[in-house]
This record gives sequence, C-alpha cells and structure tokens, in this order.
Amino acid sequence: MQDSASDTEAPGSSTGLRQFRDGSLAILPATVAAIPFAILLGGLAADKGLSAFQAGAMSALVFAGSSQFVALASWTMPPLIGAIALATLVVNMRHMFMSASLLRHIRHFPKAARLAALALMADEIWAYAEARVASGQRLTIAYYAGLSVLFYLSWIIWTAVGAVIGHAIADPVAFGFDFAFIAIFIGLIMGFRARSGFVVTIAASAAAALATHLVVAGPWSIVAGALAGVGAAYATGGREARP
Repeated sequence: MQDSASDTEAPGSSTGLRQFRDGSLAILPATVAAIPFAILLGGLAADKGLSAFQAGAMSALVFAGSSQFVALASWTMPPLIGAIALATLVVNMRHMFMSASLLRHIRHFPKAARLAALALMADEIWAYAEARVASGQRLTIAYYAGLSVLFYLSWIIWTAVGAVIGHAIADPVAFGFDFAFIAIFIGLIMGFRARSGFVVTIAASAAAALATHLVVAGPWSIVAGALAGVGAAYATGGREARP
C-alpha cells in the first residue's frame, strides 16, 4: 500500500496536476526548440518513402531523435538492418548511463511507472529530471509525466507534420536552431555547478569527447565523453558542495 504522499502526488490529484503543469512548463523551451528538427526528421522520412502516419509511428516507437536521424541517413534499398541497428546502438549507448542515473531518483515509483519513465527518457527529459533533483526537490510521477508527455507528443505530432510539409522548411541549422539545444543544455549543466567535482567532470568529458572526435569519425565521441564524465564524477565522490 502506498503512502499518502504518493497518493497526493498522483497525476490526477490537485497536487499532481500542479506538478504536471510545472514539469510541462519546465520543458516547454526544449519542446519548442525540438520542433524544427522533428519537422526535418519527418521530411527525411518522407524522402525514404514513409507516410505521415509511418513517420509519426516511428517517433512514437523509437523516440530517440539522434538514432532516428542516423537510421534514416543509413537507410538504403534494400535496407541493411544490421548496419542500421549497430549505428543506432552506438549512438544510444549513453542511455545506459542516463538510465542508471535516473533510476536513483525514481525508485519510489511503482514498477510500471519506472518502466514507463525509462521508456520515455530522452536527453532533454533526463536533464530536466536531474536538474529537479539537483535543486533539492523530489522527482514525482506527476512532475516527470509533465516533462515527458509534452515532449513525447510534440515530437510525434511534428514528425508527422514534417512528413507532409518538410520540404517547405529550410534547414533549421541555417537559422541557428541547432544552437538552441546547446544553450538549453549549457543552462541545465550550470545548475549542477555547486556540486563537488563539477569542473573536473565537465573538463574530463569535454576533453575525451573532443579527442575522440578528432581521431574517430561517427558518434563514438558521445560515448567517450559519457564514460569520461561518469569516471570523473565517481572519482571525485559525487558529493554535493555545502552552501
């Protein structure tokens, strides 16, 4: 039997609705920033012969933007399923570390909710969830649902829209939309600056990612940066700095 705190934090309660709203408002900037890329993804899917429904279904089932772009870029006729699977696996290896980190904060969720939270985890959702905990607030089901549902539905809808109108939209990079994600993540990262080992962790991750990028082509720099960051955080103890 769950405690009363869990009951009041359920998405349908007044407290839960407020937390759902807070989560949705928190991730709204990232959701808006993702729209041009969802449209571009839909346009690429249409180029490969997918309908709007199929493009939306791909986003609903996969829900991993970078992997979806890699899969479409690697798509040939006939498709080389093994090569596509390997490429997307490499790109998504960082999710192993992200999932392990997120699980620490959602152990109080019921099992079904934990599984749903992991299934709906994306870079942006994970980052905002971590920022919530770093601010000293408890990560609840309702707040996490607010983060994930808005971003998830928006990604699906705009991917489908992109399959219809994608060719009418110019490359979002030309308008600087690609930097919107970078700016958002810089802001989120700075929210962890009070933690011990912050500078060491950031420096190690950046150095490893840059060095790997200069030596090996492809997404391996992402994996190297994640491994170095995790190692540095572990070595420095991961303790929060005292105010």
